Amino acid sequence: MNVFNKPSSTNFTELDGEYSIPIVLLSIIIAVVASYTALSMNERANKNSFFNRNFWLMLASLAMGFGIWSMHFVGMSAFSLPLEMSYNKLLTIFSILPAMLASFLAFYLANLPKRTFWSYSIAGFAMGIGISSMHYIGMYAMKMDIIYTYDKLLFATSIVIAVVVSLIAIYIFSALQRYMVNRFIQLLTSMVMGLAISSMHYTGMAALTFYVPLDFIPVSRHMHMTEMYGLGISVAIGMAILLGFLLLSSLVDRYVEYQVNYYDALTKLPNRRLFEQKLKQPIFPEYLAIWHLHDLEHLNREYDYQFGDEVIQQIATLLKSVTSPMTELYRIEGNRFAFLTRDMGEANQFHEAMMRVEEILRKPIVIRGKEVTISAVCAVSNALNLDESSKIYANALAVLNYPSIHFNYEIVYYDPSIHTYTFEREIADDVLRAMKEDELFLVYQPKVDMRTNEVIGFESLLRWNHPTYGMLSPGVFIPILEENERMIEVTDWIIERVCRQISVWNLEGVPFQQVAINIPGQYVTSTRLMKVLKRTLNNHKLEPKHLELEITETTFVKNIEEAMRAVNNFRLEGFSVALDDFGTGVSSLSYLKQMPISTLKIDKSFIDGIPKSDKDSSIVQAIIALGQSLDLAIVFEGVETKEQVDFLATACVNPIIQGYYFAKPLNVLEISLWFNAFNSSFKIIN
Repeated sequence: MNVFNKPSSTNFTELDGEYSIPIVLLSIIIAVVASYTALSMNERANKNSFFNRNFWLMLASLAMGFGIWSMHFVGMSAFSLPLEMSYNKLLTIFSILPAMLASFLAFYLANLPKRTFWSYSIAGFAMGIGISSMHYIGMYAMKMDIIYTYDKLLFATSIVIAVVVSLIAIYIFSALQRYMVNRFIQLLTSMVMGLAISSMHYTGMAALTFYVPLDFIPVSRHMHMTEMYGLGISVAIGMAILLGFLLLSSLVDRYVEYQVNYYDALTKLPNRRLFEQKLKQPIFPEYLAIWHLHDLEHLNREYDYQFGDEVIQQIATLLKSVTSPMTELYRIEGNRFAFLTRDMGEANQFHEAMMRVEEILRKPIVIRGKEVTISAVCAVSNALNLDESSKIYANALAVLNYPSIHFNYEIVYYDPSIHTYTFEREIADDVLRAMKEDELFLVYQPKVDMRTNEVIGFESLLRWNHPTYGMLSPGVFIPILEENERMIEVTDWIIERVCRQISVWNLEGVPFQQVAINIPGQYVTSTRLMKVLKRTLNNHKLEPKHLELEITETTFVKNIEEAMRAVNNFRLEGFSVALDDFGTGVSSLSYLKQMPISTLKIDKSFIDGIPKSDKDSSIVQAIIALGQSLDLAIVFEGVETKEQVDFLATACVNPIIQGYYFAKPLNVLEISLWFNAFNSSFKIIN
């Protein structure tokens, strides 16, 4: 019999059913929760993840497919008829496939780097057809001793509803995410998707008319409802378990991502990155102790690297045993552990803890039945005010780097009359040799335009792999070079290296617009800088547009007239000029409208608190409004989380993002690999 033709009225009569409102509500909730879970999985696909992007798209499709399937059968259990009903098991299982395949296709298309009207349309059409196919295959799987027909108009309407509402939901998630906070967008989109699934189902049910023979004997409606309630509850429980598992997998991935970024894999201790982040928080008093373990490489050579790792692990365990609740322990380098406390009452206890560490390290460590003695020294520095707080790490390094340091378990406190001069003088004297021998090198951090979803440039960042002190933090050696007037030579070296690299990228077809170079304050107003820039660009056949000069607020604050004149000359020559670390200076705000700059860079210290801190969020919004009113490009430094990206995309018309959210600073070899990964999978919603 044709499902669109009514049977003869002389042999059949219509049969009416009833809905259970609580079960109807349950079915809608299942559809919304499943949609939210699927969108959460999709979000993980768009981030740097421990798992492959397609893995998360598959989980998103699984959640969506099972959600549609469960909503259908729970919705069916809400509808009662006075007859016996069963399902064709094969068709029932098969009915989930269209929903899952359509969901995967929809999510895949919605996440393409370049989305168009047609990609949105195909994605919405695929999702809508998937929802409809699942519903009507599921209906066909019902086994009943009655006849049912569909109203053609309502049948078509149910499919149109599924397609249109799916298209709207996918467009909201893909295209409008930048205008709202992420969790709100996910909830809103989940509700719209839940509406699409539910509306399609109940419109499709409304299109149904059931017919029974005139001599039909109905069964107890109560018995039918009891059986269907059981089916609905069973499906709901199964769906809850599945969605719970999928959400748990997302949480596990977030945990793994955090562990990889901020914890040492060998010792499970917080790593140097987390340590440096903590030091940037202006909290004092604070006490820092760094234990340097001497000549671990000797153990690796004498035994093997696994033996050396076991030594490190056992030492880490011993150090943890003396750590108080108010003291934090980090592994900041392969052979260095740092203790940090910020409790005023901890000074004596802190010293006593370091004495216990000394006692522990003096005793031999037994590894694989072999006794091992590790020589070590401890450098201690403290900070009682904000200025000292910014130097506490450099002061501890000055102790460790002192030429006559002995690794005899001594606990050495920083003495500015002894340690600072020697360390700073050595660093200042070594820098010329470091440039010649390539101890100094550059890394590049991408800047991504959220409006076009393109890498528009890089910031060049200086690094120093010192033969004696290892990888020196820029926060340590750059201030020393500036104080000793070495940064001018270093800046000339940076300009040469950047221009050379730009020439290589141009030949290789690497897509970008310009590279930013940090210019020290004392060099901005020098006539030498313009000559060096012109000569270097000419040597490499480049144009000024390829470079952006980054200068700090303090450059303007110290000498506003000369700085204005110099920057204006750079702009006339065609260079972009960015005001770096905006917001950290004093009194430059009143001069901002006079500065001939092209770009405003908002300092990371403001970004760290958004969107959780209302105060930081308000400050950033005010700076954005000021920058936009002056028609400046706005770059946000130090962006690390999706929540920060969503907030900035909401607050700024055309934000440019720089930070670990997209990439850490990369060397030249890493950049090509990163570009491939970024273009294929890591993108933002535009």
